Amino acid sequence: MLGAVLLVAASFALFYLLFFDPWGFHPIDGWLQARLDYHAGDMETATSEHEEQLWTCSMHPHILEDEPGECPICGMNLVPVSGGGQSQGTPAKSGEREILFYRNPMNPTITSPVPAKDEMGMEYVPVYADEVDQAVDQGPIVTINPAIVQNMNVQTAIVERRDLNQEIRTVGYLEYDQERMVTVTTKYSGWVEKVYVNYVGEPVEKGQPLFEIYSPELVQTEQELLSAIVYASKFDSTNTEAGRRASALVGSARERLRYWDISSDQIDNLERTGEVFRTLQVVAPASGLVMKRMAGLEGMAVRPGMEMYHIADLRSIWLSAEVFEHQVALIDIGSEAEIELTYFPGEVFRGTVRFIEPEFSEATRTLRMKIEVPNPGRRFRAGMFGTVRFYPTAARQALVVPTQAVLRTGQRNLVIVDLGKGSFVPREVQLGHEGGGEVEVLEGLSEGDRIVTSSQFLIDSESSLQAAVQKMIAQRSTGEDH
Repeated sequence: MLGAVLLVAASFALFYLLFFDPWGFHPIDGWLQARLDYHAGDMETATSEHEEQLWTCSMHPHILEDEPGECPICGMNLVPVSGGGQSQGTPAKSGEREILFYRNPMNPTITSPVPAKDEMGMEYVPVYADEVDQAVDQGPIVTINPAIVQNMNVQTAIVERRDLNQEIRTVGYLEYDQERMVTVTTKYSGWVEKVYVNYVGEPVEKGQPLFEIYSPELVQTEQELLSAIVYASKFDSTNTEAGRRASALVGSARERLRYWDISSDQIDNLERTGEVFRTLQVVAPASGLVMKRMAGLEGMAVRPGMEMYHIADLRSIWLSAEVFEHQVALIDIGSEAEIELTYFPGEVFRGTVRFIEPEFSEATRTLRMKIEVPNPGRRFRAGMFGTVRFYPTAARQALVVPTQAVLRTGQRNLVIVDLGKGSFVPREVQLGHEGGGEVEVLEGLSEGDRIVTSSQFLIDSESSLQAAVQKMIAQRSTGEDH
């Protein structure tokens, strides 16, 4: 009875030591352990060149020893890397291809050192030694069974040379066109007797009366014009000295009224009627909206230069936007922009850059620019918020690849090149401008190369693993030589 109990206890202890690794020693993660185990066939090729036999552990394939023994981690007996029924690969008979391992047809990351079936009963696909090669000049080439390539859903694209447009996105707000803002002032003193436009935001048309003003200077000049006309009419011809002086007086009085912004129609009406108008109507010099009006204007005494009205011409409006320092080089005066306003969802408007400020903002490191936007129907209002997009040409006739084709490791950028017949090779590339789901390649590819655009991380992991195996074997071989 005691012997049976001891035998059961010893069995549980051995099971615990074999499968639970009580020391907790995991030098590399489980995935790389399994993949190194599956690629032990590569080690066979390298070790066949040396007389020494290498031994490894079935549970810890990173353990390589020169002679038989026990695994220092789990205590299991070591098995030979090449030869014997317990080796990882299947030895090739004379004239047959050597099988390194077997791969799950539905999930290429799952492999087995011996023939097996998946949960659906499908046979594992063999991977042969001659399918894995090492390119001398362009890095590790990975050759994968075409069935595996199809199951991995590998998609490819051709490297093309064309212009690359980069999207620049920013935000901004509408404001009045400073070039179309007009200010209504007087060039003479007087008193405002009647006001026709009283409200800020009121639309006005060019020539529409704004207010009436009484000015003694205007009345006196009107009288001088009428007197000069009467005096000049007494001379039948301007050939005489007196006739020329009379005509000069008439012209001088007319010019003085014009300098005071009296319209030609008002001067013609004065000369036709011969009646001095006591007050003068001041009209709008342009169409638009009244943006500013002097308070208490009616009855106020005004002096030359006082700003009584501001009128904004809304046939076009400006959008003020900011772009970052690295984007400014792609935008210039005349660049086209697409604008979307939250007030008009679903509509896209177009504008043109008219002005770029000369200085960057020290706080935001941005540069402000003004975009002129046509405003038919005067639909836009100052202060509206919008999204602005530019699509400048970042690079002309550049090598362009899809962005998803690039594997970014943080230290380098890789692209998987399809060599055909299931062979792939990773290449390090130098990238340039990026935009529109595409990126410029400065170095590493040539026009016409076929690159992988999906599932390339699986191919890259395969390539990295083979390079690790070859490096491990090379280090082992160098140690034996010394």
